Amino acid sequence: MKICCFGSLNIDYVYHVRHFVRAGETIASTDRSIICGGKGLNQSIALARSGADVYHAGNVSATDGMMLLNALQSNGVHVEQVCQQNAVNGHAIIQVDEKGENSILLYGGTNQNITRKQIDEVMCAFDEGDYIVLQNEVNLLPEIVRAAHEKKLKVILNPSPVDGIRENVPLEMVDYLFVNADEACTLSDGKTPEESCIALKQRFPQMTLVCTLGAKGAVVYDGTFTRADGRRTHVVDTTGAGDTFLGYYVGLMAEGKSKEDCLRGAIAAATLCVGKLGASVSIPFRVQVEELLNA
Repeated sequence: MKICCFGSLNIDYVYHVRHFVRAGETIASTDRSIICGGKGLNQSIALARSGADVYHAGNVSATDGMMLLNALQSNGVHVEQVCQQNAVNGHAIIQVDEKGENSILLYGGTNQNITRKQIDEVMCAFDEGDYIVLQNEVNLLPEIVRAAHEKKLKVILNPSPVDGIRENVPLEMVDYLFVNADEACTLSDGKTPEESCIALKQRFPQMTLVCTLGAKGAVVYDGTFTRADGRRTHVVDTTGAGDTFLGYYVGLMAEGKSKEDCLRGAIAAATLCVGKLGASVSIPFRVQVEELLNA
């Protein structure tokens, strides 16, 4: 079985600040770093570090996107489905405050240049039963979902950012939906994550919901709830934690692990991730996750 991650490839400009910039305010940052990112890249690397056989599909700039290709390849991700373009690479401006929380401004760039021909070419590289992991940082997301469903791939969607998902994306074709508590409530108008999972499952009975709850852990809802508690840790930077969680959960699921083991492994990986600065660079390796689980 192969896993395709069809998603964004960003250059992250990370600024450390005492607090997030408010309207009309100018503040000085205490540090700046340039890091490979994008939810697609983060999830591909997390999948690869979990031990999965992962292929990335997407776009990079031919001028400044080589660092992204190198990051994927150095982690064992296949890049035959990544196209180089003469355009500005997708990037993000990220503020990280003293509590480790982040605020992100995205510029789509090459991530918004996906074509229907490109989608068709990607689908030809995969077979029925393979997994495809998607986010909402590239254009033509509804078309990708439909093409993957028609190909009978297992469609795994992280609807982040959540804008336009309910209106435009055929959620009836999604097999696994990975959301955080706020996204779950936004998609269902529920008051709690649990209510939201139940409401989404009623609307889309084919769907399994995986909902992260921050420090409280995470739940899986496929008609019954499976829960796992979070782990106490010192938080340095939450950037990439959700992507790390998804990558490890899907990677372990592809190995045939139980829901309980997938949750525990994904939570352990996310716990290690928030203890370091940055997104892709903070994703732990499988041996580190297993050490934490066995501690």
